[in-house]
Amino acid sequence: MTTVTDHPINSRWAAQDPSVLQLYAFPTPNGVKVSIMLEEIGLPYEAHLVTLGDADVKSPEFLALNPNNKIPAIIDPDGPEGSPLSLFESGAILIYLAEKTGKLIGSTAAEKYEVIQWVMFQMAGVGPMFGQLGFFTKFAGAEIEDSRPRERYQNESKRLLSVLEKQLEGRDWITGSYSIADIATAPWLRALDYYGAKDAVGWERYPNVNAYLERFLARPAVQVGLITPAIPE
Repeated sequence: MTTVTDHPINSRWAAQDPSVLQLYAFPTPNGVKVSIMLEEIGLPYEAHLVTLGDADVKSPEFLALNPNNKIPAIIDPDGPEGSPLSLFESGAILIYLAEKTGKLIGSTAAEKYEVIQWVMFQMAGVGPMFGQLGFFTKFAGAEIEDSRPRERYQNESKRLLSVLEKQLEGRDWITGSYSIADIATAPWLRALDYYGAKDAVGWERYPNVNAYLERFLARPAVQVGLITPAIPE
């Protein structure tokens, strides 16, 4: 792995301080996972705004970092054994940062795997299903007359919310203690409002989830992470 300054991405998104972790993201639910995590653990970093347009995510510079042309991605100049590490996929980045710092991933092996289990629940279920619900509610899919795709994702989103509602009974956080499982999941819950999909999923039927999201959004690190990297006005 080359250093940050030698990496092709640096020619388009130049590091001001190559000694700190470099984040390449946009404030989507997946993008803010990493900025929130970095704020929570207090690890120094630089955030670079990579828009979702093809000019950015399909540029040769970005594809050299993430061939899947999706945000977020990072370069950590102080990776394993002190060597630079590039990484994409938000769930993988959360696990990496948690293990790097020993924070927000439980204090025992059993707790660690419980946390990772719920990160995978978000990555495989909540994110894809809520994202499709957004497509068929707010974006181009909303113009499709056939209601079956929309109903499919509404019903699956309701099922996933019911799973979370039960898991949060008597708990402030998904696994009891605040963890990367919460950082992975809560931004997607927040996205339901942006998608205009709260009524479609019966948001008021999930009081535990409602209170949980309010707790999450009240955290100072979350408030900073949600607007990082900043979008120019």
